[in-house]
Amino acid sequence: MKKSFEEVIVAILPMTVLIVILTFIFAPLSMDDLIIFIVGAAIMMVGMALFLFGADYSMLRVGSLVGEYMIKKRSLAIMCSLGFAIGIGITIAEPSVQVLAQQVRDISEGTITKFVLIGVVSIGTGIFLSFALLRTVFRLSYYKMMLIGYVGVFALSFFTSPEFMPIAFDAGGVTTGPVTVPFILALASGVTSMIHQGKGESDSFGMVGVSSLGPILAVMLLGGVFR
Repeated sequence: MKKSFEEVIVAILPMTVLIVILTFIFAPLSMDDLIIFIVGAAIMMVGMALFLFGADYSMLRVGSLVGEYMIKKRSLAIMCSLGFAIGIGITIAEPSVQVLAQQVRDISEGTITKFVLIGVVSIGTGIFLSFALLRTVFRLSYYKMMLIGYVGVFALSFFTSPEFMPIAFDAGGVTTGPVTVPFILALASGVTSMIHQGKGESDSFGMVGVSSLGPILAVMLLGGVFR
């Protein structure tokens, strides 16, 4: 727990101090707003420290065990199904996805509801997390898979609504948050630890990159439907 607090303080405290200094110089705040900001920053530090501590002792271990279970079952159907379900679950639980969905709903005046955007983003993540697991098992080229994915993104850009383009790329970014990344990496570590093929351990890297392609393509498809 002490280590988690130290990491969070090093990461957040300098930014908090800098923002307070900038507010005094360029955008003075009322005393009430300043107190609210400082208290909020303190609560955020405590919350992040507790989250990191919990992730280390629960999420990472569970993800590794699930990855090992997938390989032990020797079933591609089970692997893809679990990968799809896990992708949906961790995306829905990702706080940054909730924030993005709320902002998109507000800007679109309710045209794009939170349910629709979160559903589309989570399904995209689930599908591409399954692809990432298959890439690890069959030792497919990460570079070729990413190249094909971004060629698809480029092709879809001609058919999607222009308003959806920035939302799509933001959706790919928010799915690489503090909930999604640790679990996916732990899942990948569990999968590769059961595959004894020389340098299989390095295959655990790149799963987050492949998974983040899913939300981009999914939101762009949604933009094509709205268009």
